[in-house]
Amino acid sequence: MTDLIMMGKEAKKAAFVLSQMSENVKNQSLMAIANQLEKQTDAILAANQKDVQNAKQQGLSEALIDRLLLTPERLKAIADDVRHVVSLPDPVGKIIDGGQLNSGLRIKRVRVPLGVVATIYESRPNVTIDVASLCLKTGNAIILRGGKETRYSNEILVKVIQQALVEAGLPQYAVQAVTDPDRNLVMQLLKLDRYVDMLIPRGGAVLHELCKQHSTIPVIVGGIGVCHTFVEQSADLERSINVIVNAKAQRPSTCNTLETLLVQESIASQFLPKLALELSEKGVKFHADSTSFSILQKMDVEVYALQESCLYREWGSLDLNVVVVKDFEQAIAHINKYGTQHSEAILTSSQQLARQFVAQVEAAAVYINASTRFTDGGQFGLGAEVAVSTQKLHARGPMGLEALTSYKWICEGDYLSRL
Repeated sequence: MTDLIMMGKEAKKAAFVLSQMSENVKNQSLMAIANQLEKQTDAILAANQKDVQNAKQQGLSEALIDRLLLTPERLKAIADDVRHVVSLPDPVGKIIDGGQLNSGLRIKRVRVPLGVVATIYESRPNVTIDVASLCLKTGNAIILRGGKETRYSNEILVKVIQQALVEAGLPQYAVQAVTDPDRNLVMQLLKLDRYVDMLIPRGGAVLHELCKQHSTIPVIVGGIGVCHTFVEQSADLERSINVIVNAKAQRPSTCNTLETLLVQESIASQFLPKLALELSEKGVKFHADSTSFSILQKMDVEVYALQESCLYREWGSLDLNVVVVKDFEQAIAHINKYGTQHSEAILTSSQQLARQFVAQVEAAAVYINASTRFTDGGQFGLGAEVAVSTQKLHARGPMGLEALTSYKWICEGDYLSRL
């Protein structure tokens, strides 16, 4: 039986120890984790296959199964991501700013760990390692709650991590997981504010809303990506095709995948046929508004009439909304209405419009002539990421090491009293 109170107490004790560990000790523990992941590849993949088979029997979508699946290559990449975190500078102890006041008091702001972090996520066992490695690097303890579909994967991954922590002389319970699928445990975790300092949900809109409504722990939300790319009339159309194919088809299950393509009306009849041929070869299905439908239905591609509900949808698949807009202003209005403030892109040769796009679009990451698939902690040089925050407080965009720290004011005087 899972005792969340006891898990919270153990996490709090572990966080106290971690907060005092040197960067060298923390790095040694991370290297031990990376090495153990590779040594125990066979056992990890066997456990993951149980989850994959269960997911198939339950009729989960191909996109969800892709998120769930571990392969030798993916596991090697995860271990390498942990090693990359080792190479990153530890933000803990970094002096942000400071100085001496007129009173003679010397003050400075110094980065410190948050304490205990909890994360609730779905279908992605790689998150278990990503979050654990970043939390350990920043001296935070972590309580993980993956979805029931990742139960066996998470059980063995956390076991591997805990073995490595013991080898490195760190508290075993610095990383813990709630693997019991009982949904009541989620509600209990949301109320664990006595022990948990921050909650990070990673999943769909329903999970985020649940956490916002019921959590007594501060919540950082994000990761829902209804991402757009606007092809403005001055764009290099030939080069734009490759960017759009990458944004949609490279790995459609991710939150930084293109979901709605906006094309300026003046170039739609010229551009869409060429683009559609390239995308259809990748298996993309089109959900087209009336203007783009009249263009695409003449071609040998899979096209459906666009329903407005699709514009709010994170497909997570090879489905793509296509909307023709009259001008720049209409594109901006569309993005700000239907976007989730995750990642938005413009393809243009106009520097003026590029600057306007950056200024007017509400999003954590804004791209000029580049794919939205770059919104990722590793791609941004942050190492693995905890989440992609789409809010504006504390952290925004891919959350790396600094996002897992707070700060404290350190004030020093010479037996100084306030007048």
